[in-house]
Amino acid sequence: MKQHWLAATAILAAGIGPAAAWEPTKAIEIVVPFSAGGASDQMARTMQGIIQKHNLTSQPVIVVNKPAAGGAEGMLDIQKSVGDAHKLITTSSGIFMTPMATKLPLNWQDYTPVAMMAQDSFVLWVNAKAPYQNAGDFMAAAKAASPPLKVGGTSSKREDNLIVFAMEKAGGVKFAFIPHTSGGQTSTQLSGNHIDASTNNPAEDVANWRGGATRPLCVFSDQKMTYSTPVAEGKSWADIPTCASQGLNVTYQMLRGMFMPGKVTKDQQAFYVSLFKKVSETPEWKEYLARSALVPDYRDGEAFVQFLKADEAKHAKLMGDAGFMAK
Repeated sequence: MKQHWLAATAILAAGIGPAAAWEPTKAIEIVVPFSAGGASDQMARTMQGIIQKHNLTSQPVIVVNKPAAGGAEGMLDIQKSVGDAHKLITTSSGIFMTPMATKLPLNWQDYTPVAMMAQDSFVLWVNAKAPYQNAGDFMAAAKAASPPLKVGGTSSKREDNLIVFAMEKAGGVKFAFIPHTSGGQTSTQLSGNHIDASTNNPAEDVANWRGGATRPLCVFSDQKMTYSTPVAEGKSWADIPTCASQGLNVTYQMLRGMFMPGKVTKDQQAFYVSLFKKVSETPEWKEYLARSALVPDYRDGEAFVQFLKADEAKHAKLMGDAGFMAK
């Protein structure tokens, strides 16, 4: 009799023990709100490869590009996927800028923040055969140009467009901003000499720099990049001067982060925080950061939320100054 009572107690104890942590039960979809080939797409596919290589989840990871409407298509998709713990979006400062520019009823606080993976720099790129040797040369040419020099970037009223506006303001010049669907497309247009310059991220132009089709003039950052391994022409990312040091006083960096839809459970959020923390600690991720000249800056939890609040306020001012806010 005593044995039966002990067995029943053991079964009961097993039943009321801590529940197993949540894990995905089907494929995980990472939405990229830009075309294939851009920096956001490269990051998502790098993470996909790392997750699969290290078996960080039992489910496959699928990357889906939804580039329409300057990223709004992807953001609306996540907004409509309330409670779906098998969807994520990789995004940048556009998570603030797209709603500000369009008046679409989107807000990052409707999503579930997971992690900031890094910050990304922007570089002033020109065609390899262009005569400009530094930002001063380029801005002097822009002042004299008629019609205006064409500067390409990803989407209207987004990060690249904001930088071009800041260049106009800083130099007292006017550019023709040419929006493209991705940094990859922008780089192709620059290498073909269809535009005069671009403000691409390092990852978006590194292939054409290596191939001798484009070259960097300066980085829009307070400090030079730190990666000293030669990339092209015997030069490293660390060899690129800041734009400010060449008389073009414009600085800008953007977040690269992961979000889930709203109204997921704490356990579901915790699973992905743990997943991307593991990704950030792999040698492959560190190699990717160096290859793409990204600024290492992993944050999750309250640290990420506080960054988002401050960055949103900063972008509201920048967008207002540029006249990019939807009326």
